[in-house]
Amino acid sequence: MYNSRIIGLGKYVPENVVTNNDLKQWMDTSDEWIQERTGIKERRWIDPETSDDTTSSMGVKAAKIAIERAGVTKDDIDFVIFATLSPDMYFPGGGVRVQDMLDMPTIGALDIRNQCSGFIYALSVADQFIKTGMYKNILVIGSENHSGGLERSTRGRGVTVIFGDGAGAAVLAREEDSTKGILSSHLHSEGAHAKELALEGPSTGRWVDTIMEENDPDDTSYYPHMNGQFVFKHAVVRFSEAIIEGLSANNLKKEDIDMLIPHQANLRISQFIQKKFNLRDDQVYNNIMRYGNTTAASIPIALTEAWEEGKVNEGDTVVLAAFGSGFTWGSVVMRW
Repeated sequence: MYNSRIIGLGKYVPENVVTNNDLKQWMDTSDEWIQERTGIKERRWIDPETSDDTTSSMGVKAAKIAIERAGVTKDDIDFVIFATLSPDMYFPGGGVRVQDMLDMPTIGALDIRNQCSGFIYALSVADQFIKTGMYKNILVIGSENHSGGLERSTRGRGVTVIFGDGAGAAVLAREEDSTKGILSSHLHSEGAHAKELALEGPSTGRWVDTIMEENDPDDTSYYPHMNGQFVFKHAVVRFSEAIIEGLSANNLKKEDIDMLIPHQANLRISQFIQKKFNLRDDQVYNNIMRYGNTTAASIPIALTEAWEEGKVNEGDTVVLAAFGSGFTWGSVVMRW
């Protein structure tokens, strides 16, 4: 069996910067209110008047960078895994769009719908395909276009101020040295809390004709709903559990972590985890201040930036962890 190892990383974020003060045009809020609760100062939102970015096209832009840095070509990629909660269309998913936009051979394309944990789940799937020898090079993408579906009003501010748009990508390849690459991945879910962080319609459970017939101005089913305090309380517990599980599986201690990259859900969650594990600032990478929560894209964007800034180096023990809608959560432990 092989290990899988990341050999190329890339990211893309829209040019349009939306600051906390910019949000005042839609809702009753302030820079102080948002920063106190989330740590976010600004985010990137696609501007439909100046950009033709979509979830898929952003993923392609990130993928091109990752492929080039990997030293391979698009024709060397054997499989595509695309993680998102905001595909261009209800169906088909973004994976096939990427295959087309990159003019790839007729390789397989898989879509992952695990929201904030999407990139962790995608890495785990890619790792297993490579471990079994089925594929040699796999392109993994996390991409989100949140801004098009957010409720830009005071009623929706609890969710809207948090989320941003962007994409990150990684190329995974075979690694024969068992001490390098992905060492283990750990996945969990708890569907009992599915509706605490969800978007219920339009869907087959609440279809378009029903929404249109009711024409209810108070209907918020087609906007994301989040029970913020409930999600926060569960996140800090599950983040910790996933990290400990990953360390234990590899006979590692918290002191062995060179870089922890948590899903950028909330800076306060990341700070809580950092304090709990007694990690220094240089052992944890956060960029939610600049991009907000980009869900499936947040870990690959952060991992790309950490690598670009020289904070992830060969031989480092890197831990990725995420928690989100579903509830789903998990971790990946790798040696760079």
